[in-house]
Formats: sequence, structure tokens, C-alpha cells
Amino acid sequence: MSSGERKKRVGNRSKGWEEAGAEFYQESYPGAACEVDIQQALERDPSKLATLLPSKKSRVVTTTKRVGHEPRTTLRRRTSTRLRYSTTTRRQSTQPDANASMLPDLSENLTNEKKNWEDIMQIKALPICMEQKKALKRHLQNTTTIRLQGCEQFKFWCLQKWEGLKTFLHQVYSKMGLWNSSLKHIGGNFGMGVVAYFLFIKWILFLNLFLFSIIMIFLVLPTILLEFPADDSCITANGTCCSSTSVNSTRNFEIASLFHGGHLLENTVLFYGAYSSSTYYNEEKNLTYKLPLAYVFVMIAVFAVSLFAIVRWAAKGFKQRVVENEGQLYHYCNLIFGGWDYCINNKKAASTKHLALYKEMKALLAAERFEDERLNRTQEDSFKLCFIRIIVNISVVIILLLSGIGIYWIIRLSFEKVANQPLKMVYASIDAKTVELWFYEFVPYLAIVLLNMVIPVLFNYLITLENYSPTFVVKLTLFRTIFLRLASLIVLLYTFYMKIAQSKDNDDCNNSKKPLCWETFVGQQFMKLYMTDVVSQFFLTFTVNLIRASVARSTKNKVIRYIGRQEFDLSKHVLDIVYLQTVCWLGTFFSPGLPLIAVIGSFLLFYTKKFFCMIICGPSKRIYRASKSQSLFMLILLICYILTIVPVVYSLVKMTPSKSCGPFKGLESSWTLLVLTYQQLPAGLRSILSLFSTFSFAATAFLILSFLLYYYNAVASANKNMVQVLRNQLVLEGHDKQFLLERLSAFIKVHQEQTKYQQEHPEFP
Repeated sequence: MSSGERKKRVGNRSKGWEEAGAEFYQESYPGAACEVDIQQALERDPSKLATLLPSKKSRVVTTTKRVGHEPRTTLRRRTSTRLRYSTTTRRQSTQPDANASMLPDLSENLTNEKKNWEDIMQIKALPICMEQKKALKRHLQNTTTIRLQGCEQFKFWCLQKWEGLKTFLHQVYSKMGLWNSSLKHIGGNFGMGVVAYFLFIKWILFLNLFLFSIIMIFLVLPTILLEFPADDSCITANGTCCSSTSVNSTRNFEIASLFHGGHLLENTVLFYGAYSSSTYYNEEKNLTYKLPLAYVFVMIAVFAVSLFAIVRWAAKGFKQRVVENEGQLYHYCNLIFGGWDYCINNKKAASTKHLALYKEMKALLAAERFEDERLNRTQEDSFKLCFIRIIVNISVVIILLLSGIGIYWIIRLSFEKVANQPLKMVYASIDAKTVELWFYEFVPYLAIVLLNMVIPVLFNYLITLENYSPTFVVKLTLFRTIFLRLASLIVLLYTFYMKIAQSKDNDDCNNSKKPLCWETFVGQQFMKLYMTDVVSQFFLTFTVNLIRASVARSTKNKVIRYIGRQEFDLSKHVLDIVYLQTVCWLGTFFSPGLPLIAVIGSFLLFYTKKFFCMIICGPSKRIYRASKSQSLFMLILLICYILTIVPVVYSLVKMTPSKSCGPFKGLESSWTLLVLTYQQLPAGLRSILSLFSTFSFAATAFLILSFLLYYYNAVASANKNMVQVLRNQLVLEGHDKQFLLERLSAFIKVHQEQTKYQQEHPEFP
């Protein structure tokens, strides 16, 4: 081609338009180029989308330094290997397989029948609705599975039968279990927080039943079945046999003395004085049973089992309680999305629950408003409030002191009136004098019960003047009420001690100022206190409270309805049960039959509280969560348990036993029996036991416990950090889902636009 023709063609081309390529329409800014590169990369390798997730990008910061130190050849080698792997394909088989249609489709990732059965068993725990659970179960049942063979098939058959047996036994227990239908009915009307209270009563009942079983096996049955030698040891004082005096003083009582509170049963196995200080010995079978030693170990076992039961039951709700505390920054979300109780099954309870949720959110807003007001208080307002709180606390202390003094003088008056009466003559028949004596015997415990009901009402009024937060109001009121009830028990114990310790130097068995068998006397007083409290609650529920509720429902007067309306105050009712259990623990050493009385009392209180909850009062406007309520119960019970240990241990170690009765008569203290038993042990065993009391063992044990404490503290800290990492990972997973949804939305939008464009312009494929 000549140069002239070439120039002419170039000139003609420059005068017109020429067709532009795709690069002409490409935007020149870097973002669009990167977007196109990403799209092209995703078309070649869709798995690269994972590198664009926010969770992957967040790890670049932590891995940049590590990757930066690696040699460049390593990166190149990894890249080339990845590309080579992505472009490598497996050679397809050219030989036809005639039986290919008979083989299962391995692309379906078939599972064996055991894994499929386990998936079906786990459907029940999934947080989905029932329809989805049924659909998922039908899908799994219709899924093709691989059958197990040989030994695996036999193991799987045994596992199915065992799980079926456990399910059957659980169903039988749920149908035959104590109060299960009542608990379901209560939960359907009041929620699981109130059900937790009735489960607490049930737990107390079974705890006392187990404690009495221990006492029954190791103390009551040996006393009844074994023939102990006659206790001829007569500890004399001024020529009087104390044992015979104690036995003769409780004989010839009539049936009327049964209502007295224990005198007819004084020499039975319900009380301390009925147990012998002798040792059973059978020469033929070479069997020895020391009842005094068994008495000490049984009492230690009672308190050890109680502590173990409290800790074990408290540990059940610990994890859930921790999880709830972790989410305390999201009160409103927890109430709205997780506050509903799905055990409620009627409209009235549902409307009450709605109102309770409303009140709870209102209380949270009030707490926030209170916190803002507290931060914005002036110095003058703070001074006035501090002065008011000081006055109120002084008033509370004065009320507690006056209550204690009143209980002390009432008990002294009761003891004086009863001590001046010849019991044998008074209880021979029921007359005015007998009724008067009954009144004086029970008036201290009636006074204690009355104070426990009246004083908390006064505390509730006084705390409104202190301007505390709503949460702190509940805790402080609960603390003051606990202190009131424990203070009444402390005054009662002090009065017993003063009566027992008086005329200590006078060893005359006929000393009228001191009970002949003071352990049985103390056991009788605790049994009277327990029975008085249970009977008073029963009487108030079915008389006073029922009349109040009936009057409130039958009138339209707002004032009368306000006075007669009653709510189920969970804190008050919990204190009633804990108080009774504290009395049971205090009196078990002096009255081994008191746990049996506590079992009967718990059984009656369950139905009494159920009647009060279902018939008399309305649902509480305050929300009670099951795990939170359980933690509250166990905390109060543990505090009372610790305070109960002190007087029991003191009486076991320091108090001189009665000379007329009991397994420890003639000893300086009950603990002396353990010392004498220790001295009778073989020398080798004594040296081993003495090793545990040395300073070297104590120091070694302290160091080991310190290391264990440090180890578990480190593990807890690591777990806490891991929880934080997992929480952050959950947040990133949420970002990943949002990113993928945005990508999916963009892809669907582009696809719809392309489809629409093709429909409008069919000439352009």
C-alpha cells in the first residue's frame, strides 16, 4: 500500500465517529475500578467474597505485622499454589458405570441413623415455634440415612432403650410428683417467680425429711430396737438421784397435757432427754453401738447436709444469674423481648403480666430519674436527707431495742407464772386455771409472732422518708426484717441461757429455778415457737385475711377496697419459711424430732400459702424472676444458717449437760465425749489425726488452697476474656450478615434491572 492511500484512509477515519470499547465507558476514579476488579474476581472465584466480610477485615490489623515479617517468596509460593489448586480439575472417568443409578447420591452428605436420631432428640431444646419443630421432625424422619452395622447397631439399640426408659420414668415422676399439678396451676396464674417460692417450700420439706431420716436411722431406731443396759449411773447431789427424779417428774400426766406443748412427750424420742448415755454391746456378734457418740455425729451430719444442700441448690441458678447480670445494660430490651412468662395460660393472668411489665418499665424510668436527681442534689438537700436518714435509723434501732426488751420481760413473766404452778395438779383436768397456764406458756411466742407481723409495716412506712432508690428500698426493708426476726431469737436464747445458768453452783436436782433437764426444756420451747408460728399463719390466712378479701370484693368503696386488697409479697412469705427453718435448725440438737414437725409444718404451709395466693390476694405488680428469686432465697437461708451455727456450737462445746438425762450426763460438755473417744483410739490413728492439727499441716493446706484459689482466679479471668472475645465475634457476625444482605440486595437489584432491560430491548441480548 502506497503512502498516499494510507494518509487518505487515516484522514477519512478522523473525520467520522468510531466505535468505542468497553474501556471508554469505564469510570476513571479508583473506587469504581476496585469495584469492577471485585466483581471480576468474584466471577472467577466466588469464595473470595469471604475476604470482604467485616469480620475478616477486622483481623487484618492483628495479622499485618505477622505477615509483614514473612519472606516475599513464601507469599508468592502460597499465591501460586492457591491459583494452581483453583485451576486444577480432577480427570473425569470415561468408563461408564452401569450400576451408578443404584448407588446413593453422596453429594447429599448422608448421615447415619444414630446422628439422625440425636438430631431428632435435640429438636425439643431448639428456640423455635412448635410448628417449625414438627416440620423439622418430619423432615428428619423422612431423610435417607445410613444404617449402622454390627456392634454399633447394638450400642445404638441400647441407647434408644435407655433414653426411652428415662423418658418414661420422668413422665411417671412428673405425674406422681408432689404438688406438680398445683405448681402448674400457680405458674399459669402468677408466673414462674412465684412458683419458685413454692418450689422452695417443697425443697425445705424434702430437706427436713432427709434430715429426720438420718436421725431416724442412727438415733431413733437404735433407741427403740436395741436393748441398752440399764443406766444405773446415779449422779447424786445432796443424796438425791437426778435420773430417777427426772423420770418421776414426767409420769402420771393426763391426756390434757398433750395440748400443753410437750410435757406428755417429754420422755419420748422427740426430745433430748429420752436418749441413753449407755453403750449397746452384743458379745455374740461382737457389735458395739455408742449412742452418745452417734448423737454427736448425727448432729454434725445434719448441719453438714444442710450446708451442702444450700450450696448445691444455689449453684444451680448461678450460671443463669450471671448471664442475667451481664445484660443489665439492656433492661428495656430484656423486658420487651424476654420478659414474658409463657407458662401463663389465662387472660386475667396475662393482663396482670402486661401490667407488671408496664410497672417494671415505669420503675426503671423512676430509678433513672432518681439517679439524675441524686446527681443534681444541692449541698443543702443532701444535708437534710442525711439528717432524716440518721433520725430514721435511730428510730429503727430504738424499735428493735424496745421489741427485744419487751420479749425478754414477757418471757420472764411467763417462766415465773409457770414455775409457780404445780404442773401435776394443773394438768389433771381442763379448767380455768389450766387455760390460764396455757396462756402464760404460749404468750412469749404469740408476742414474737405479733411483733414479726406489726413491726415490718412500721419499717415500710419509715423507709419512705429516707428517699432511697426502689431497688435499695426492697433490700434494706428485707435486711431490717431479717434482723428483727433474728433479734427475737437472740433474746429468746439469752433468756434460756440466763434461766439455765442461774444457780450454777447449786447442784441440787430439786432446784426449782433451773429446769431438771434443760436440753429437753429448750427443745420444748423451740417446738412451741414453731407450732405457734405455723398455727398463727394458718389462723390469719383463713380468718382475718379471708374476711378482708371478701369485704374488699363485695364493696365498691375505694377506701375499703384499698384496705382490703392484698398482694402476694414474695419477700415477706420467704422470710416466714426461712424463719421457721432457722427455728428448726436451732432446736434440732435439743429436740431431734423437730425436723419431723417441720415436715408436717411445711406440708400445711404449702396449702395455706396456696390458698392465700390463689383465693385471697391478687397477683403482685412487681416482676419476680425465677433465678433471681432462687438466689434471694438461698442468700437469706445461708445467712440464717451461719448465725444458727454459733449457739449450737456453743452449747455443744461450752454448756454443761444436764445431770439427770441425755446421752452426755456426767460430762463437762458434749465435746468432752469426742476428746475421750480420741484418747481411746490406737496410737497410730491418733498420730495421723494429730497431724491434721499441727502448724505445718495448716501452713501447707493454706499454701495449697492459695495456689488453687490463684489458679481458679486465673481461669475465671481467662474465661471472662474469652467471653468478651466471643461477644465481639457475635457482633462481627452480625455485621457479616448485614454485609451479605446488602450484597444480596444489590445483586437482586442489578439482576432485576438487567431482566427489565432485556424485556424492553429484546434486540440486544
